[in-house]
Amino acid sequence: MSSELDALLRENRLFPPSEDLIKASNIQKWMERYGINDYDQLIMRAQDDPEWFWDELARELEWFQPYTDVLKWDPPHAEWFSGGKFNITYNALDRHVKTWRKNKVAYIWEGESGQVVKLTYHDLYVRVNQMANALRSLGVGKGDRVSIYLPMILELPVAMLACAKIGAVHSVVFSGFWAKAFQERANDAQVKVAITVDGFYRRGKVIPLKENVDEVLDGIPSLKHLIVVQHAGCPVQMKSGRDFWWDDITQEQEKECAAEVMDSEDPLFILYTSGTTGKPKGVVHIHGGYAVGTYTTLKFVFDIKDEDIWWCAADIGWITGHSYIVYAPLIMGATSVMYEGAPNYPQPDRLWKMIEDYGVNVFYTAPTTIRMFMKYGEKWPQKHDLTSLRLLGSVGEPINPEAWIWYHKHIGNRQCPIMDTWWQTETGMHLITPLPITSLKPGSTVKPFPTVKADVVDDAGESITEGGGHLVIKTPWPSMFRTLYHDQERYVEAYWSRFPGLYLSGDVARVDQDGYFWIQGREDDVLNVAGHRISTAEVESALVSHVKVAEAAVVGKPDQIKGEEIFSYVTLKEGYNPSPKLKHHLREHVRKEIGPVASPAYIGFVEDLPKTRSGKIMRRVIKAKVKGEDVGDITTLANPEAVEGLDHAL
Repeated sequence: MSSELDALLRENRLFPPSEDLIKASNIQKWMERYGINDYDQLIMRAQDDPEWFWDELARELEWFQPYTDVLKWDPPHAEWFSGGKFNITYNALDRHVKTWRKNKVAYIWEGESGQVVKLTYHDLYVRVNQMANALRSLGVGKGDRVSIYLPMILELPVAMLACAKIGAVHSVVFSGFWAKAFQERANDAQVKVAITVDGFYRRGKVIPLKENVDEVLDGIPSLKHLIVVQHAGCPVQMKSGRDFWWDDITQEQEKECAAEVMDSEDPLFILYTSGTTGKPKGVVHIHGGYAVGTYTTLKFVFDIKDEDIWWCAADIGWITGHSYIVYAPLIMGATSVMYEGAPNYPQPDRLWKMIEDYGVNVFYTAPTTIRMFMKYGEKWPQKHDLTSLRLLGSVGEPINPEAWIWYHKHIGNRQCPIMDTWWQTETGMHLITPLPITSLKPGSTVKPFPTVKADVVDDAGESITEGGGHLVIKTPWPSMFRTLYHDQERYVEAYWSRFPGLYLSGDVARVDQDGYFWIQGREDDVLNVAGHRISTAEVESALVSHVKVAEAAVVGKPDQIKGEEIFSYVTLKEGYNPSPKLKHHLREHVRKEIGPVASPAYIGFVEDLPKTRSGKIMRRVIKAKVKGEDVGDITTLANPEAVEGLDHAL
């Protein structure tokens, strides 16, 4: 970077794991099997011989034919477990129904209105086989693309697993996106079949998804058939010969379906992620390496045991749900919780009630969700017995120390380590993360996962020991994406061209004196204030550390003298009211926490910040408002009324 990023917040508190947790952990037992004494020795041995590490873990899965090479690496192209024949659904289901896990619960699903469905591994196996046979009856085969536009209902993982079983490539579209986004992704992937739903529930309202989809189907020329799940019971139009009800097309199908024998490197799915050009990028993941990487990280990072109840409270429409709701938990034979609705509906204790009801042991959610619950106060989790929890997790964005401490204290009862994981749609699995055997610093993702070499570099690609810079990965990993769908040139240009041989993450980070990594946000979320480069995440963290603040969003406003001024919107916790005096106190608080250069020039109080349906703050909209520009498309917002609130805040 032109100048080092100012890393202004310093966090020195250390939280070591308990001896009992260390001794019982999967990673500790695995290390003992290989005569490895501690975490540092594990990292050294894995760095020295990464192929040994991944070979040992890959052998825990079932291969139709053994691989000949663990890794072939010709940057930026990797082949993992080449020559191996594999199917990820076979490893997620078929091998389990041959064992005692046949009657183990795979999913506990709860609808927004409270209904509960439990599916065993055998139940799931039968449903997947019938859908796989139904897809084959519609002409879907190996390599064909299927678009899945479903909310958080059980048919979503069933559809994904069915595609994978017959070698089709699924492309899941987040149900909170509008139909045009579905159309754009379906056309890019040239899908043959799509799967959607009549409607689904969100905060007590029915979202008529099929009705919305009908408006764009004529604009998807490759689409031959549409399968519709009957879920909300709302009226829909069905086009004869094109549209089929899910139940009608599956119920007469055979309950057995042989898994397609796939090459380890055959594509598994395309997942579209936002790009700087505005055109979504179709990230391609494959069967073999993706399975090994996600399985290994869930086993070691979240320490899942056979008796555990695991809850990744993400949406399957994102990579977190693909990796850690669908594939890795099922490969491990775990029991997972799935929830259809909003996390704070009908009351702000919905998640905590479910943790108590199902005895959840390991819980994984986003910092945005934690900060939302901070706003409501600790009285809501205090209503429930959360003592079943052993580990907590954080995903999706940097977690500020204040939220980390609240999560640890009020959800984890000061007993649960927080696995603050850094990874991306492109990486498929955790790359920088704590383990249950590592000491934690609030807000730090700790160190790279075994075999992963991460670094922070300047504009010339040289390592930085102080301050922040570009976060890069120097070594391949099994679940790395292989390309961008039909856009190999963009794959190379966007991720591998700036620092040849290194994966450019697009994130800013720093490394402290102990080798701990601190993610500071996206590179385009860095402010340039009077020559100082300041992470928006750090200013937001300082604001949220004030006792009265629940959430904060910080953007830069162009300034002729300073370059940028810091512009912030904040929401307050219940019981506190906006005032000019509080604005002054917040500026002084940031000045004290970080320094004068980071003190916001503008502070606006709002009832809510504009967020997507997955809970992420939509900073693009806030930036546009601050600059006086058109906010553009806001159909993906869960709360479009919040945009108007921005106008009245200052």
